[in-house]
Amino acid sequence: MSRRLARETALQVLFQRDLTKEPFIIAEEIQRWAKEFVVPEPSKDFAQELVEGTIAHQEQIDQTIASFAQDWTINRMAKVDRNVMRLATYEILFRSDIPGRVSLNEAIELAKRFGGEESAKFVNGILDRIVESAVKAEQKGADVSSKATSNP
Repeated sequence: MSRRLARETALQVLFQRDLTKEPFIIAEEIQRWAKEFVVPEPSKDFAQELVEGTIAHQEQIDQTIASFAQDWTINRMAKVDRNVMRLATYEILFRSDIPGRVSLNEAIELAKRFGGEESAKFVNGILDRIVESAVKAEQKGADVSSKATSNP
């Protein structure tokens, strides 16, 4: 399974959703984008988990990103950057099977590939603080997701 291809597929679906604001069936959109990227079946399943999880927790994810993005609102961010960070923040806060630093590094690669010239630095700056907060919360035994949303 290629998790990178799955993340690329998930990003495309999240970006499309953010751009069009139209409802769609996630599984159908995963299939459509996976066909374009030639994504193997196990990676499609992972992409679907990522999209569904990100959408299900989007309000909390956006609050977390906003709390760590000094002088930036979610709506002011480039759509690619915003969705790369949503995807990575979902992984960091809600996927204990994926180390935070892995999610951070994958997000930087996605930002380099799909974002603008400064996207990787921007994404890294915010996500690094989210990962640090999550690690501290985990060390203290706190609920990582609630800890991250309460930390500026």
